[in-house]
Amino acid sequence: MRRILVLLGSFGLLCWLALSLREAVLAAPGAGGGNRLSVIGNRYSVNGEGQPLTIGHLPLTIDNSVLTIPYTIHLPLVYTPPPPLPPPLPPPIPYSATPPIDFTAVRADLQEQGLDLAFNKIGFHTAFSDYGANLEQWMTAMDAAGAPFVVKSVDNAQPILFGQQLMQQSGVPHILIYRRSSPDYDVPNYNLPPDVAAQEHWARHMAVWPQELDPSLVWIETVNEVDKNRTPWLAEFALETAQLALADGYKWAAFGWSSGEPEPYHWAHPTMRQFLQLVAEHPDQLAIALHEYSYEVDDIGRWYPYLVGRFQLLFQVCDAYGIERPTVLITEWGWVYNHVPPPEIAMQDIAWASWLYAAYPQVKGAALWYLGGGFGGIAHEAALLIGPVGDYGRSHYFAYTPGIGMIDPNLFTPD
Repeated sequence: MRRILVLLGSFGLLCWLALSLREAVLAAPGAGGGNRLSVIGNRYSVNGEGQPLTIGHLPLTIDNSVLTIPYTIHLPLVYTPPPPLPPPLPPPIPYSATPPIDFTAVRADLQEQGLDLAFNKIGFHTAFSDYGANLEQWMTAMDAAGAPFVVKSVDNAQPILFGQQLMQQSGVPHILIYRRSSPDYDVPNYNLPPDVAAQEHWARHMAVWPQELDPSLVWIETVNEVDKNRTPWLAEFALETAQLALADGYKWAAFGWSSGEPEPYHWAHPTMRQFLQLVAEHPDQLAIALHEYSYEVDDIGRWYPYLVGRFQLLFQVCDAYGIERPTVLITEWGWVYNHVPPPEIAMQDIAWASWLYAAYPQVKGAALWYLGGGFGGIAHEAALLIGPVGDYGRSHYFAYTPGIGMIDPNLFTPD
């Protein structure tokens, strides 16, 4: 009997240890680790109608939220928190001047002061559009000024090809993103094993990739607004897709999360951290695609930083686990799906967001929604911003402090 009790006690101890380690893997480092992971969990809805619950201020201590999908833990498991980060870096300094501006000389001058140059990172999201000619004029003017622009196009490769040709001639590092849409392309087959789904989904996109686009210059986005509740599956899917993209020489942006997603503890899942590490090791070929909307046409800072500015939560997770911050593309950005504010209001919001993104060189750009068809005719409102965004991008820039410091979203809280 004593032998049986000892065996049962040992088994219970191992079970307790396994569960404790599972919690540790999913949780952020404790206060003794020098960093705290901000976790919000499913504490609010983002349907544009409800009111937010009390969320509090960053950083929040970990709440030990766990995923419901099981996975395997191999003992022993040891986690060593990274050393504490330095204090937050100062916010970027905005500048303006009458164009043309010699941005090469500006960058050299800033670098002598220990600073670096950042441009307006907000461009446009388009498709087949009545405003293609206007967009090409904007791209031409930005390229001639030596100022990088951001364009994402869905289904219509022509705007991306135009931007690609400008980049090939001038060498200005524009951000170009192409995605094929429809239910056949937007999300993978969740019913397949993740590696098999990744291979099938990648082959489907490769079959319709516009051959005129250079995959070494143009980012491909193969999924759109995936199911955050499938995080372990998606992490394995992303790992396999990333390997396919690297092998084929493509620049791939993963996930296309909806605004307000995913939860920080989803980023902290072990397989997701493995994927983030891979993305960090290939910053010019792999990226995280996010959507950032305020869900309120009159308030771009609504619930900041949990909607617009949410990328900072991803970076906090990476910092907590000693992973370099990955390249981020905000492939949809704006207010609501069917309206844009009047230009005088919209440009104030764009100036604030551009200042925020300028602080993070890993954020390469944001594509303003939307110059395509449908969605209540939003293109007619968004087109009114083409000229003002171009004027702003050629006459404004930012001086930011290079390096990594602790993230303090309060430094950028909108007025």
